[in-house]
Amino acid sequence: MNDSYPNKVLIVEGKSDKQKVGSIVKEPIEIICTNGTISVTKMDELIDFLEDKDVYILVDADEAGEKLRKQFKRELPQAEHLYIDRMYREVATSPVKHLATVLLGANIDVHTEVLEMGKQING
Repeated sequence: MNDSYPNKVLIVEGKSDKQKVGSIVKEPIEIICTNGTISVTKMDELIDFLEDKDVYILVDADEAGEKLRKQFKRELPQAEHLYIDRMYREVATSPVKHLATVLLGANIDVHTEVLEMGKQING
């Protein structure tokens, strides 16, 4: 295994989700965007890549997000699913403090300033 790559991988739907979560997370983690959907070919490639990694799924609390989550539950049963509060619907529009709390709950290290002040780092 190559130690220069993070052992944790977080899968999100969109680029704005990736940017928001990336500004909160403190530890090395690879954030992968599905861009809303994922083909069978792409899923197969992803499964091979994720084989020895800790995988977390963080998708929107809407119909498209739930469809994607079900696909990941079938194809990557070992992945840990993280949930935002349904009232926020989208990862990108969730308050940073809420996202930080969700990530901490999965033992993903976050910038403490986010919890203290509710502000994004680098943005």
